[in-house]
This record gives sequence, structure tokens and C-alpha cells, in this order.
Amino acid sequence: MDIDLVGIAEPRARELIRRLLNLLEDVMGDLRAAQAEIQRLRDEVNRLKGEQGKPTFKAKKLERRDISSEKERRKPKEWSKGSKLERIRIDREQVLRVDRETLPADAIFKGYEDVVV
Repeated sequence: MDIDLVGIAEPRARELIRRLLNLLEDVMGDLRAAQAEIQRLRDEVNRLKGEQGKPTFKAKKLERRDISSEKERRKPKEWSKGSKLERIRIDREQVLRVDRETLPADAIFKGYEDVVV
């Protein structure tokens, strides 16, 4: 904060304002230190309770690597889920019949569908 104290004509007022600003700066420094101490004590209380304290994050480091040849260096592994139908032994077949009386009048036959359960 830039305050021009030279613009104040009264020397006594200028001195008092300078002292007030110095005092304010000292109080703000003490406040920051007290807030840091309070946070440290809160973290300690939480640690003693078995909880976690406030996490400390480390600065991210930029990883420098040549990404132009990334696709050439890394070959993706081809994977597909295999079918289990060849391994399942079918022990019975069941045909489900639908009573035509329960269907709506505009129902159309679309064919059969085989399902393995």
C-alpha cells in the first residue's frame, strides 16, 4: 500500500499516521502468525482424534517428455471380452408361449429370439 505522507502538511499528524501504519503492519503480522498457530493446533487435535489434518499440497512439477513419439513407443494392448457361450453347457430349452388373448389388437409378430440364461 503506497501512501504519500509528504502530502500531509502537519508534521505531528504525519508522524502519528506513520506510527499507526507501522502498528497496523505489526498487528497484521501477529494475526498471520496466530492464524498459522491456530491451524497447526487444529491439525494436531484432529490427528489426536484419529482424523486427518489439513493437507499440504506440493507444487506441481512440469514433466518434460517428448510426446511426439508417444504413440510410436507405446503400443496399446488389444483386448476384447471373450464369449462364454462356447463354454456353457445348455441343459434344457424352454419355449415361452404368449396367450394371444392378452396381447393388444395391434400387436405384430416380429420373430423369435434365442436367449441363454
